[in-house]
Amino acid sequence: MTIVTIKGKRGKPKRAVGRLRERASDRGAPTQERLRHAEGAVEIGDDGQGARVYTLRDAPIERMQSRGALEPKEYSALMKFKAHWVQAGLSPSIGSIDLARVFASDPGNYSGMAKTERQVFHRQRYREAVQHIGLRAALVVERVVCAEQTLEMAGFALNWKTPAQARAAATELLRDAGERLAALWGIG
Repeated sequence: MTIVTIKGKRGKPKRAVGRLRERASDRGAPTQERLRHAEGAVEIGDDGQGARVYTLRDAPIERMQSRGALEPKEYSALMKFKAHWVQAGLSPSIGSIDLARVFASDPGNYSGMAKTERQVFHRQRYREAVQHIGLRAALVVERVVCAEQTLEMAGFALNWKTPAQARAAATELLRDAGERLAALWGIG
């Protein structure tokens, strides 16, 4: 039990008796529901200062890698594709709406355009990769690797009707794209 002193209405100290519901070291930890959803794909480490570091590896590509459905070079190539996609500024962002502004385009914002030379470089590598693997494979790679959607959802986007067919088609396209990207970037 912990005794905490709280000031009352008139500034007089009051005693409150209660239990601490969480330890200070567990703040920021994933909930039990989140850990259950990860289905064991959790690494618990130490940051060297006495706090736990939780790494949840439950993205579809991480699960494929852990069960051996991808070769290491395919996994590396697909993660490099994701790195170019993120560094190119193509990942969705959450923005806010300014209700006081005039509803017109903002040419100063350069919506959709690369803002730095670094983004231009990564967009060039991304476009090169998409041209090399083809649009169908790029759709699957973007959905599964970049947006972390399931293989079924990526297969359904290719108009496969049953979940088994959708998973199989998406897996085959993903592995083929990983192989082609590894050859393009010399990952071996």
